[in-house]
Amino acid sequence: MALRNIREMGDRVLEKTCRPITEMTPKLVDLINDMLETMYEANGVGLAAPQVGILKRIVVIDVDPEEVNPYIMINPEILEVSEETQTGEEGCLSVPGKSGVVTRPMRVKAKALNINMEPYEIEGEGLLARAICHELDHLDGVLYVSKVEGELHEAGMPEDFEEVDA
Repeated sequence: MALRNIREMGDRVLEKTCRPITEMTPKLVDLINDMLETMYEANGVGLAAPQVGILKRIVVIDVDPEEVNPYIMINPEILEVSEETQTGEEGCLSVPGKSGVVTRPMRVKAKALNINMEPYEIEGEGLLARAICHELDHLDGVLYVSKVEGELHEAGMPEDFEEVDA
């Protein structure tokens, strides 16, 4: 495993749509392992392949790194979103030192393939729902900054701050 460089806002790769994965290869397994290591090293809760310069439809998410039970999502798609929403601070590893207020669904249901290319569904609420939406946006060239209500500001850690790094 190796740490990958995280691309930052302004890098054109972050604006592109990613290609689906048709078969798992040893190179892709290495990429996924590198993405996990990079995400944990950067104290993030999610990372999408374009954030490390790879235009493939892969994201990794772990909203509870103490448990180290990450979701590996290949070719993910959101199936359902709740009408109920959540509004809160959001950040991104590709926009270091900044955060902004974003409204996302409170609950989402998604489908994806795991590392063995087996289909599965995931239902997330709260932070997990936010992370799924945030990471899947990356696969379509969308950064959270386009959804910020108001302006970006310096990422601080107020008492009620709930950060989502991706």
